[in-house]
Amino acid sequence: MTFPDQPFDSIASFFDAYAEQMRQALASVSRASLDAAQAILAEAVGRDAQIFSCGNGGSAAIANHLVCDHAKGIGSDTGLRPRVQSLSCNVEVMTAVANDISYADVFSWQVGQFARAGDVLISISSSGDSENVVRAVQTARDIGMKTIALTGFAGGRSATLADVSIHVTADNYGVIEDVHQSIMHVLAQFVRLRHMPAQLVASRKF
Repeated sequence: MTFPDQPFDSIASFFDAYAEQMRQALASVSRASLDAAQAILAEAVGRDAQIFSCGNGGSAAIANHLVCDHAKGIGSDTGLRPRVQSLSCNVEVMTAVANDISYADVFSWQVGQFARAGDVLISISSSGDSENVVRAVQTARDIGMKTIALTGFAGGRSATLADVSIHVTADNYGVIEDVHQSIMHVLAQFVRLRHMPAQLVASRKF
């Protein structure tokens, strides 16, 4: 069954139904996958590896937002200096690759150009099957990077290819993207918490 599968008479009732979908989607996220992902990120930041993110549409916005929370956020009060870059934000590079090569290669070309073995790629795709995201994950694997895939719906090829798949069991783009955004925040805030002085936690805003 998909959501929504019927009209709603009021926005209040739709909001309540959407909130229930969010509750179920959040509950579906594997805690073991979250732990594996945070370990990869913390280890990468600790040895000064580069972290890359990518996604299309709403997922591109999450990939871009991730740079703020995983760079400035993790760096606050920790002494860490995360190096984080979104492959979805450089319009000039993306359009050049799309025009001269193909849109399917806009992320994989950047991974091949900018990344090195030991770096990390976080891919964000509701379907998990966007061709440009799948190619980016495959290229990252080929050069020896660690990969984390945030997916929804059936998971797609990126969920299968990635070292860590954080899957959201839902079939509504808004719900999946909202949970992906939450996962992005949770990962960044947890890594920050683990590396900041305990006495500062209660006095800081997250």
